[in-house]
Amino acid sequence: MTRDILAINDFVVLIEASASEATVVERCGFDRQIVCFSFYGSGNVDLTVNYEGGPRTYTNTKGLAISFAADKGVEFVHTISASQPLNCICVYATIPNLLNRPEYEVDTFVTHVPELLEPKESYVEGPAFYMSPDMLSAVDKIFNTRYQGATRLMFIRSQVMELLSHFFAIAAGQCHIKPSGAADKLFQVKEILDRNMDAPPSLQELSRMIGLNSSRLKKDFREMFGMPVFKYLQQERLGKAHSLLTTTDKSIQEVAWFVGYDSLSSFSSAFLKKFGIRPSEVRKKSS
Repeated sequence: MTRDILAINDFVVLIEASASEATVVERCGFDRQIVCFSFYGSGNVDLTVNYEGGPRTYTNTKGLAISFAADKGVEFVHTISASQPLNCICVYATIPNLLNRPEYEVDTFVTHVPELLEPKESYVEGPAFYMSPDMLSAVDKIFNTRYQGATRLMFIRSQVMELLSHFFAIAAGQCHIKPSGAADKLFQVKEILDRNMDAPPSLQELSRMIGLNSSRLKKDFREMFGMPVFKYLQQERLGKAHSLLTTTDKSIQEVAWFVGYDSLSSFSSAFLKKFGIRPSEVRKKSS
């Protein structure tokens, strides 16, 4: 598990990632009372919240946005499935810091999460739902930005404010997202594709596996994630390839095969189009 902790204005942003080949159990907590918004961009994760009124358990948290208030008596336990990378962003602040934000932001917090500003227990739940395509895109941008130093802080701040804006728009009913039952099926599709990058099932096979006809699958997937099914697969393949090139000693050809490209030239062209550099250049930088 890697953690990057950034102080941005009155918020603290915790960026967590894990890509272990074995199941990982991570425990964490806070040293003071906070209000938190967590965004799970990927991974197959069980989250257990232990506190005096608990425990409470969340399963398959990939794609979820949750909000809560917690004090130092609360323990969070993530059980992260093997070979399922976790990307999670937590944005939190103390209640005094939240109330110190600009007036229009304070009004938003007071209107949509009043239970978090005056918590009656050590742990209090706020709104929770599957993220919209715009939110998933913001999470992805945070994890994949190549900016560094002050520029990176500026960029992450902009994406965090975008995430919070989308969060409150959905909480206020200003933005439509799929009901949880339909969303579950679509996240199943993502999970199947993530597990089978090298030899993905066809659209018809995916439809049979999740019990949704192919036309509905194509339409709903695009609406929820902002791209077609196999465009998503290509993005994930290239993201995984970038990670392998920077963290392993696999050859470029081995990486291409691992993520499902039979042609090295096709892989190199797709990689260049997405990242602006060739796989060989990434390998040189990481060596």
